[in-house]
Order: sequence, then structure tokens, then C-alpha cells
Amino acid sequence: MTKILIIEARYYEAISDALLEGALEVLQQPGVEITKVNVPGALEIPHVISYAQASDAGFDGYVALGCVIRGETTHYDYVCEESARAIMDLAVNHQLAIGNGIITVENEDQAWARADKTKKNKGGFAADAVLKMIKMRKELSA
Repeated sequence: MTKILIIEARYYEAISDALLEGALEVLQQPGVEITKVNVPGALEIPHVISYAQASDAGFDGYVALGCVIRGETTHYDYVCEESARAIMDLAVNHQLAIGNGIITVENEDQAWARADKTKKNKGGFAADAVLKMIKMRKELSA
């Protein structure tokens, strides 16, 4: 059984729902057990991955889902850079399989183009990436 934790930032709820729909479509297959948790925003996602990794829950991989849309301040830059950096640090420093489906966009139209599973399907892409990274880690550990 492959255990996957989906961490979904709910700041843009409808966009997050679309990302989740794409991810679930990929992950809902025999031998995959899915647990999902919600967090307020993208910056909280690495915290949850860190908590889960430190626990004895035994997750094989993580799917990070969320959306950051540029606003009027520099906050966008910090959220994008720091969430991506923290996820990469966790993946590299702890050998974690993480599918990063946090989309960072200029406007809501771009977000929908990336979140919609009939378009760019970034949620599905993140789910597929985590499954491939789990497989790669197993192959390299054998």
C-alpha cells in the first residue's frame, strides 16, 4: 500500500477544489491510500509535511496543492519563494517524495487555466509526480 498525504491550501477555495479534483483522479487507484488535510495558505503546507514526516504515520509521499495569485504588494513574492524553497528543502534534506502543485500566477484566469483538469491539470501533474518519485526512490534503494 502506498500512503499519500495531500495538503491543500484553501485560500482560493474553488481553485483548490479544481486542483484536488485533478490530483484525486490520478491517485484513486488500487494500492494507493489517500489522506487529505487542509491548511489556510501555501506557507503552511511545508509545516504539515514536516509534521507528518516526523510522525509515525508512514506516508510514502506528499502532494502540495494551492494557489498564489499576485496582488498589490510584495507578499506574493515571499509566499511563492518561501513555500517552494521549504518544499524543496524537505524533499532534498529528508529524501521525501513531494509533488508540488502550488500554482503561482498573475491573475485568476491563469489560475483556472492551470487548475482545471481539462486544461493544464497541475493537480494531476503533482499527483503523477509524487507517484513517479516514490517509484524512483524505491528503485534507487533496491
